[in-house]
Formats: sequence, C-alpha cells, structure tokens
Amino acid sequence: MRSNRAIARAGVSMAATLPMLAGALALGIPAAHAADNPGRNALAGTKPAWATAKADKGATSNSAQVNARVYLAGDSAGLAAYAKAVADPSSPAYGKYLSAKQAQARFGATKAQVAAVKSWLKSAGLKVTSVTPHYIAVSGDVAAAEKAFGTQLHNFAKGSGTYRAPAQSASVPAALKSAVLTVTGLDNAPHKANHKDQLPPPDAVFKNSGPFSSYYGSNVASTLPSAYGSKIPYAVKGYTGKQLRSAYGAGKYTGKGVRIAITDAYASPTIAFDAGTYASKHGDAAWKTGQLHQVLPKNYTKTKECGAAGWYGEETLDVEAVHAVAPAADVTYVGAASCYDDDLLDSLSKIVDNHLADIVSNSWGDIEANQTPDLAAAYDQVFQFGAVQGIGFYFSSGDNGDEVAHTGTKQVDTPANSAWVTAVGGTSLAVGKDDKYQWETGWGTEKATLSADGKSWTGFPGAYTSGAGGGTSKTVPQPYYQKNVVPKALATANNADGNRVVPDIAAIADPNTGFKVGQTQTFPDGTQRYSEYRIGGTSLAAPVIAAVQALAQEARGGKAIGFANPTIYAKYGSKLYHDVVDKPTGKDLAVARVDFVNGYDATGGLSVSVRSLGKDSSLTAVKGYDDVTGVGSPAPGYVDSYRRH
Repeated sequence: MRSNRAIARAGVSMAATLPMLAGALALGIPAAHAADNPGRNALAGTKPAWATAKADKGATSNSAQVNARVYLAGDSAGLAAYAKAVADPSSPAYGKYLSAKQAQARFGATKAQVAAVKSWLKSAGLKVTSVTPHYIAVSGDVAAAEKAFGTQLHNFAKGSGTYRAPAQSASVPAALKSAVLTVTGLDNAPHKANHKDQLPPPDAVFKNSGPFSSYYGSNVASTLPSAYGSKIPYAVKGYTGKQLRSAYGAGKYTGKGVRIAITDAYASPTIAFDAGTYASKHGDAAWKTGQLHQVLPKNYTKTKECGAAGWYGEETLDVEAVHAVAPAADVTYVGAASCYDDDLLDSLSKIVDNHLADIVSNSWGDIEANQTPDLAAAYDQVFQFGAVQGIGFYFSSGDNGDEVAHTGTKQVDTPANSAWVTAVGGTSLAVGKDDKYQWETGWGTEKATLSADGKSWTGFPGAYTSGAGGGTSKTVPQPYYQKNVVPKALATANNADGNRVVPDIAAIADPNTGFKVGQTQTFPDGTQRYSEYRIGGTSLAAPVIAAVQALAQEARGGKAIGFANPTIYAKYGSKLYHDVVDKPTGKDLAVARVDFVNGYDATGGLSVSVRSLGKDSSLTAVKGYDDVTGVGSPAPGYVDSYRRH
C-alpha cells in the first residue's frame, strides 16, 4: 500500500566549478519569467495546466476566501548547486554537509527579504497568518489576492468538480523577483495523499487465510490446478525481518547510531504497543527506551476526508519494517496534520529544520497529472535543504504500475518523480529455506479465480490488479546521474532531450510475497485486539530501502549518505545489486492464494485465486536498468561497499 499527492523545481545557475548541471534544463525547475505586466515578474507554474479557456466558468466571487503560502526563494541557485555538489562523489564538496542553522544562514531568505514580502502582502490587503523560514502564510478575500498576485481568479471545471485557479500566472513586484520562489494555494483543487488498496483499513480487522508457505515454495498447492505448466506454491504467510535482512545482505549491521524518520499523516494511538509486540513475536531486537519517537502536530484536520484511521496501518507498516531490517536504528515518526500537501510539507520541513534524521522514508504520493509546478518547487526546496545537510529522502514509486488501468493515462507518481529524491520501486521476492535469497521479479500482479468445479483458473492469467509504479516523467528533465545508465529509449519516451525515469532502486513490495505486520484492529464484536496480516506495496519497499541505507551508513562509520542517487547510480553494473528480471527462472511464475471473503474468518466463505508474478502493466523488469526496479535491489556486498566511501 501507499498513499497519494502533487510537483516541479527552482531555477538553477551553476557555479563555475560545477559545469555539469546547467540550470533549469538539467533539474526540471521552471524559472520565473518576465511578466506581461510592466514592473512585475511572473511566477511560472502558478497557473495549473487544467485551468484552460475551455474549462473557464467565469470569475470567482470577490468575497470568497483564499489561504495561500508565499514561498521564500533565498539563494535558490546557490542551494541547488550546493545540494548537487555535496551529493556527487566526483565533487570536491562531496559529503561536506552543513548544519540546519548554517544552511538557513547561507541559502535561506534574509530578514530584509522577509520584511519586504510581508509589507507587500499587507499592502494588498492580505493578512499574514504565520511566518516560517520557508514561507509566509496569508489569508484574505479574492479581491486582495488578485491585487497582490496580479492575476484574476476564475472557476474552472476539473473532472467532475469546479475549482478556483489563476486565469494567468501569478506575479510579484519586480523588486521582489529574487525574494519569492512561488505561491501555492491560489488554486483550491485537492492536493492530497490517498491510500492505495494494498492496505486494508486498520479500524476493521483484516486477516489472511491459509494455507501458507513459511518460506517461498515450502508448501505446494498440489490439489489446485497448475499454472504455467506446473504446480505452484501457496503465498508466504509474510516474511519477517530475519528473512529480509538475509535477502538484502544486512550481515552484522543493525543501523546502530543512525537516525531514520518516517512521514505519514496522523498517528496511530497504539504504535508503541504494536511495534513492541511485533518485535517480541518475531525475533527482532526489543525496542529500547527512547528508540521510537513521535513528533506530532497540535491539532489534526480533515480527518474524515483523509480517512485518518486508515493511516494508522501505514505508520505501523513503516515503523515495523524499518525496525525489522535495522533493529538498532533510532526511529522518529513525524505525523502530518492531514493528508494535504501543506501539512505533509510541514512535516518534511520539521525534519530538515531540526535535522531529526539523516534518512527519511515516505510512503505516499499522487499521480504526476495532479502535480502543480508551484507545489513541486516548494517540495524540491525542502529536498535541497535536506541534501546540503546530508539528509536523504526515499519515496515509494506507486502501486498501480504505469497508472493506465487506474487513470487511463500512462504516467509516473510524484514526489517520486523529483530529481532530488530516491524513488523506490517494487519486487516480488522469493526467500527460500534457511533464509536463502532465491530470486526477485518486478512486482506486477494478474489475478484469476478458481473455477466453480475447482479444475481450472477462470480466464487465466486474469486481470491486472497492481504493481510497482514506474516509467518516464513528462515534466522533469533527466538528472545528470541517470545519464549513461538509463536506456535512451526510456529517457526519451516523452521528450527527445530526455526526462527523469522512475524508480532508482527497488525492494520487496508484492503483497503476495509480502511482509507480516502486527497491529491493533477492531474485531466484529467491537473489541480491539492485536492481530497480524501480510502486507505489501511500494510503501513496504520504501522503509526497507531506508533501513538498508541505515545499515550502509553504519558501515561507513556513521557518516551520513545524504541524497543517495549519485552514489546509487555510481554502483550500477556491479554485483552489488540483484539485477531483477520478470522471469528469473526462465519461465512465468505464480502463487496460489486463499482469502477470507469477509476479510477476517471463514464464516463468509473462502476465495481461491492464482496470482501471476512479474506482470506489471506495460512496464517490464529486464536485464540492466528498468522502469520497474531501477538499478535492482541491494545484494550482499551493497551495504559493505559504503565502507570505501
């Protein structure tokens, strides 16, 4: 499972010592351009793509209320240049991280810039509601917003709804050109993270039925029909930390001394109990006092709209997966006040501004078509501030493959498409007897159910259900670290000059070869009890990779890895990665799965199905880099390889 949200970038002019990265072209960051209005400077990307003349329904009422954020540019060019330099192993500045205070002093907005922006906003009739190191929040009516930002606000049809948006790009007075990065909130279309289907709502109990395999292939479904010419095994009951650590070459490392942060919305009220119980039941190291922290907002909002209880399971999965793979790492959960961008951005900023961790796992996102460049610029600024401090962000790539079945359009997910984050794709994982790694395929599932007479699979191999997100971005230019690794056909799929391709690296995600989690859930009789179930999605892959990176950081003596992509790609082509393909044994693969129809016991009957592996929509895992698994998954030796850097 994972969850969904919005994106673009900030103009970059490189220092003379960093000629490899050429401004907005290399990073996909829309720069501000000259406004049609004399004396003003337009902010590119502030008019959404969906705000077309055809969709225009007329002017928004002058009295309607607007809540917006004016993001402060600071030294955006210098920030992007230094963020690249400290992450590039070939740069003299590699690994020369700054403290949060140093980063803000060097690249953040000055007091004079903040004062000037506040004065301008107030003069237009807007009320300043808060000021942070990154933005100034304002509220007011449409008339005041139009005056401040030099654009009319109209209502536009979008899908089945009607939303407010600028009729032209917003602009700022020319004197403030260098002070303002972008403005968000002028459009009020939903920008939020939504849960995927891989995770059942934890407020109602969910259990897996058996039979199971205890490890891949241990229990063959001999009484069920064959698939692809042979009998197939039952799905595993759910891998545990010991099996995952072995598969990805953890060795003796535990993540000791490394800090990992996890962001989601809301917070599970039973996380400490659930995580502790799970660890004790499955041989993970017990949580030490003070090892698990929570940083939470004062108030939560939009709880019904965002399905707050559904996020509890996401937090549970992320926390338990991180601890299972890196049992000695310090874990900080940072909960957002809602599933909307503003609140998720605030959570990320808390981590960066207070340097709460060096590694950040994020299992949420949205389709690229829903991204807006204004929010993208705000996200990338946070990621860049993190990079200069040695903080790396890991985002799940999505659970709907190329998104065609889900949205009708082939596209990637965001923020995984950002050039400044590590996008984590997904695999189906086979761990055999004695915790021995057997193989992985790209995660992509086709499902067919057992026929009424039990002698065949109806419509085999069946319909596509889910798979690892990936593909080529339509908006983000190719970052330098992907050049000469990503095949040209993928990079140029949407643009002859080349675009960002997702993902970068991969790990276990398939729910049919998934991870076991333990969580307090509500049973049909109304009682709340701890229960366990198997789960998957790229929101499993993201915390697993984050945990592996914690092991790698420990291996290099605790020195932060920071933004990892340049290093990840520098290791491409070596034996440090499992080169994942869809047919690792030379033939199609599948597992048998038995589920409770009602989700928790056999009283409602059982559903028997075959789940094919390595069938990810139009995406394929092939030899070398691919758009399902990136460079592959960590192999034994990957963690140790960081000792040399």
